Amino acid sequence: MTAVHPHDAERTGHAERVVVIGTGLAGTRLAQRLGGCGEDTVLIGEEAHTPYNRVLLAEVLAGTYGPDVIALPGTSGARLRTRAVRIDRGRRLVQCENGAEVTYDRLVLATGSNPVLPPLRGLFAPGATALPGGVYAFRTMDDCLALGREIEAAPGSRAVVVGGGLLGVSAARALARRGAQVVLVQQSERLMERQLDPRSSALVRRHLEALGVEIHTECRVRGVGVVEGRVRRVELHDGYVLGTDVTVLACGVRPRAGLAHAAGLAVRKGVVVDDELRTSDPRIHAVGDCAEHAGAVYGLATPALEQADALADLLTGGTTAYTGTRTLTRLTLPHEAGPLDLAAFGETEALPGDDVVQLTDATRGTYRKVVVRGDRLVGGVLVGELAAVGALAHAWESDESLPAGDDGGGAPLLHLLTHDGGL
Repeated sequence: MTAVHPHDAERTGHAERVVVIGTGLAGTRLAQRLGGCGEDTVLIGEEAHTPYNRVLLAEVLAGTYGPDVIALPGTSGARLRTRAVRIDRGRRLVQCENGAEVTYDRLVLATGSNPVLPPLRGLFAPGATALPGGVYAFRTMDDCLALGREIEAAPGSRAVVVGGGLLGVSAARALARRGAQVVLVQQSERLMERQLDPRSSALVRRHLEALGVEIHTECRVRGVGVVEGRVRRVELHDGYVLGTDVTVLACGVRPRAGLAHAAGLAVRKGVVVDDELRTSDPRIHAVGDCAEHAGAVYGLATPALEQADALADLLTGGTTAYTGTRTLTRLTLPHEAGPLDLAAFGETEALPGDDVVQLTDATRGTYRKVVVRGDRLVGGVLVGELAAVGALAHAWESDESLPAGDDGGGAPLLHLLTHDGGL
């Protein structure tokens, strides 16, 4: 088959041809930036939908936004709606499921991540590759729209969410707002344990319970019961059985690196890249959820966008190196009585010798905490009141010494939490 490119007839012969595999935040952002610089780009993505902001899928499920609202800005390059199935590094081309072979000068992998499907008894019948009816991984627009249709068609449906991390909490809140009877099952002792400390996690739990969500922590799912092709029971490890109409698996994600691995690129947790976001093949780069930089796989929006911007600069003659991202988690949980806003960054649990300041207002349901190690801010969490988050995030991201207090002594810990950060 002849290798092709959508812009072959228009090529000037000067600009490098950049092929981007993946139409998520990172891939689309990169294509936008390169297109604005006049680069010859093509975007390959398997989803039929216009590229969208996956971070906002929970808002679509909740009915807050329509799918068009979370669409990403368009790109000036070509877009192929097909799945990339093989990279031929020798001939520098990408083979696609629809038979197309797209040549490249530079290839960028922005393949994202796949949902983790737990090894639950009964989840897959022998030889089956698809999930049974009523089960959703809540990773794509199709998942979101199908789940929404099920809830809308049967008001008061029973929904079980497996996983109490950021995605599970967002899904449970969205389903409850759509009128479902929601049960959230979390294996660890608290919700969002990777981001929140016990007190802030308790506030999130209280907020979800006010929405009618039933929460089981320190509770492991053992299996599911399938009736006529649909999951109707979720079986817990202690023998308790939850009836369900729909089941959401929010058990985390892992980098989608199969294409890179098959091409012989270095893969550990994700596709290994250096500070110029190059893989072990210098003509192939990786950004976003699939990339592993300095041992870290972020799986978050901010690092994906920063990587895309850095790579766009490098591919257009710049010298920007990517040295990593310090990530801040923000989440808003709407409620008729008022939303619950939270932000968390860095280390929210103190080590021996750390200084900690906490401000709590039980009546207003607000909570602020910062952790300082030596003269540096190493983490914090804010729930219900985020006026100080900008200054706190700046102090944390800069990793610079905090200013001394009025007495010339230690850092002004209290001022970090008041007067919009006091910095």
